Amino acid sequence: MKQGPSNAFIGASWVGLLAGGTSYCIGLWNASMQMNEKGYYFTILMYGLFSAVSLQKAVRDQLEGIKVTAIYYGLSWFSTTLSILLLVVGLWNATLLRSEKGFYAMSFLLCLFAAVAVQKNIRDSQAINDTEQ
Repeated sequence: MKQGPSNAFIGASWVGLLAGGTSYCIGLWNASMQMNEKGYYFTILMYGLFSAVSLQKAVRDQLEGIKVTAIYYGLSWFSTTLSILLLVVGLWNATLLRSEKGFYAMSFLLCLFAAVAVQKNIRDSQAINDTEQ
């Protein structure tokens, strides 16, 4: 019998995603940078979240024997790596304090990790529900 994720892990995953995303967005809202810079960092967050979840799904599908094309698998890896690289390049060249740069980097990474965990929990819970029915 398979056991689904615990309520504590589900809750911690959602708290991590909401805390990371909210703090990142509040930081952008309060930042004294131009709107195009804010848009860049927000777009990188959204791109990173989508690509990390897509990568997690592609890896999991392969492990479960579900066919994943090589191009999609490769693009998932490339997109996730690119989103992190774009954030690093943006922060490296930004005229922000080091503490601000660290804040954005840590919030971003927390969001990526938590998004993968939330997606995993949803998929695991759904699989358990499907086998029980």
